[in-house]
Amino acid sequence: MQRRGTQTVTAAVTHDPPSAASGRPGKPLIVTEDVELLDDLLRLCAAAGATPEVHHSVPEPRGSWEGAPLVLVGDDAARRVRGAARRRGVVLVGRDQDDSGVWRRAVEIGADHVLMLPDGEQWLIDRIADVAEGVGRPALTVGVIGGRGGAGASTLACALAVTAAHEGLRTLLVDADPLGGGLDVLLGGETAEGLRWPAFAGSRGRLGSGALEESLPKLHSLRVLSWDRGECVAVPPQAMRAVLAAARRRGGTVVVDLPRRIDDGVAEALVQLDVGILVVPAELRAVAAARQVASAVRMVLGDLRVAVRGPYAAGLDDREVARLLELPLVGEVPVEPGLLRPHESEAVPGAMGRGPLARFCREFWERALLEARAA
Repeated sequence: MQRRGTQTVTAAVTHDPPSAASGRPGKPLIVTEDVELLDDLLRLCAAAGATPEVHHSVPEPRGSWEGAPLVLVGDDAARRVRGAARRRGVVLVGRDQDDSGVWRRAVEIGADHVLMLPDGEQWLIDRIADVAEGVGRPALTVGVIGGRGGAGASTLACALAVTAAHEGLRTLLVDADPLGGGLDVLLGGETAEGLRWPAFAGSRGRLGSGALEESLPKLHSLRVLSWDRGECVAVPPQAMRAVLAAARRRGGTVVVDLPRRIDDGVAEALVQLDVGILVVPAELRAVAAARQVASAVRMVLGDLRVAVRGPYAAGLDDREVARLLELPLVGEVPVEPGLLRPHESEAVPGAMGRGPLARFCREFWERALLEARAA
């Protein structure tokens, strides 16, 4: 239950409403004759990007009542829906904070939640937006970070994203490193139309996942959120949270290229990850530097793994590097010209579907997706 002072914003009556388990978008159903309340609910639906179905009582035939992913019943209509079939996802909406009878009416209609306007508006917008977008399995979200400068993390991040997109997965690549030069450049799309990070730096609360996806440049069958060529800005944690949460709601895969400097925005990105990959060249100095990076990352991210890049210094191989770092081994990242000198090559990492880097990425996704389904 949430409270502001002594006022109830929204509270559960029986059980949580469904989160569009089918993953298919649907129309919320509004049942009310209160004109002012209807205006407010239509406004909130518009803010969430949903077009509702409106009735004064339980619709006939009752397929709309039973099939709607979310039903918003005005307190004025509670008596008129008393005999309707019990179902999940019913919210009783009212305005009178002091009306104790609202709880009895909520129980009588089998409502999951009681919500009072205007205090509960943001909660309701979020719930309607879930319905409008269709909430299924969240995207498998993978972060890539270099154990030292020049480790090839950005190239691997691009290769992972390009490979996932070529495999038919909805894919979004997020450049979280403002000093990295821009992943759109690495993908050959610096002039592609679409929004970059400065457009989202002030974001708070909830972003529409569909709107986010459509606003970004599309390169090599994936969407890319990168930097423009203007003045560098840091990403506040609220903006990072809003962007990655929206990206994850679309399903598929999200790849995040992370800087080695862990500020508040990067820490928020780490919270959103399912798996982190630390890219480490097989050199003793690189391993020593990577230990420091791993120590900071593991304070936030539980599942951090290491990918080792050759050539190998004497006495080192990929398993020894993983042992020294005390991290699970993803494997050896194949050496390709674009991996070592990305800004001197026109090749797009991972675009050669039969190359060793693409094979490495495909094998990673196969394992990671199996793990995610089994979890």
